[in-house]
Amino acid sequence: MPTLQETFNADLEDCIENCLECHRLCLETIEHCLRTGGKHVDAAHVRLLSDCAQICQTSADFMMRGSDLHAETCAACAEICARCADSCAALASDDDQMQDCGDVCARCAESCDRLARGGDSSRESAGVDQSRE
Repeated sequence: MPTLQETFNADLEDCIENCLECHRLCLETIEHCLRTGGKHVDAAHVRLLSDCAQICQTSADFMMRGSDLHAETCAACAEICARCADSCAALASDDDQMQDCGDVCARCAESCDRLARGGDSSRESAGVDQSRE
């Protein structure tokens, strides 16, 4: 049976991978949307894809550096990724790129939400200093 430390480390590694994949796919999807035109180039949608890509990169950076603030960036990432997943899903009819992006954003949102909500107890058990929080 894995220890709490091992579970936290596995969740952290999964979240980093999900964030990096989401970052990459959102950037690719921006290009797809610009080529596709129509509803795909709605300013709010393209801005959300850009926001999602940026927060995913930032959250991954915070986790890779072992920042004691990673739960905060993960909370923001979870919210933005969930919104981006919804926005992509709304355009996913017969569009594999939008479907893939929505799915990856939803997976990233779930992963980041798990770390954000469980961050305090998990970080404490992982030996992360919380005295500055």
